[in-house]
Formats: sequence, structure tokens, C-alpha cells
Amino acid sequence: CQAKGVKVIFCIGELLEEREAGKTDEVNKRQLAAIIPKVTDWEKMVIAYEPVWAIGTGKVATPDQAQEAHAAIRAYLKEAVSEDVAGKVRIQYGGSVTPENCAELIGKADIDGFLVGGASLKPSFMDIVKASQGA
Repeated sequence: CQAKGVKVIFCIGELLEEREAGKTDEVNKRQLAAIIPKVTDWEKMVIAYEPVWAIGTGKVATPDQAQEAHAAIRAYLKEAVSEDVAGKVRIQYGGSVTPENCAELIGKADIDGFLVGGASLKPSFMDIVKASQGA
């Protein structure tokens, strides 16, 4: 696909029971390890950390939990691919982003943007866009 110019948003994330068991990083590494050998152009790749337990539930990782997961993803990419890729690849957060939580989330060092689902259909979506501009 990448050879044809297709850009990919690869979603990873854990189930609630995996988070509660302290396996978030293990799950994310396993999911990333499955695609790393297949990626031919990291500039056409975006990773979205989207904890399964937060999709459409209204539950959201705290900004610190999201940052911790994003930092671990970036550290794994540095180890498994390269420092250059780890520094350049966009890692978005995709777990129930709202106008109320987006400003604090986007302020975290390793959160590069959002993968917005249902909230993108609401008029308040523009509040998420505005909060993200200039971050």
C-alpha cells in the first residue's frame, strides 16, 4: 500500500482488563511489532493510541496516562526502528477526545494530535480544532 502512496493511521490500544493488569505497554509493543517490518515509509505513517476501553464510552485516559502511553510508544520506536523515526512519527490520541479534555491532552509532550471519532460530528468539534491549533 505504501508503495502506491497510501498513508496509514495505525491504531493501537489495550482493553480495560489489560490496562488494569498493567499490560498497556506490552500490548502496544506487541501491536507495533506486528507492523514494523512491513513499514516501508515512516513519513506516510501515523500511530494512534486509542485505548479500546475509551472508544465511544465517554471514558478517557487522564492526560498523564495518555502521555505515559505515548512516551512508551515513542521509546519503543526508538529501540525497534530508529531515533529519527521515533522523533518524527506522529502519535495521536484517540480515546474519547472532547472540547473539555483536549487542551490538557494536546499540551503533553508526546501527544501530537487527535484521532477524533463521534465528537467530529458535533458542532463543538471546532472547539477541539481551535484548542489544538498552535500546540
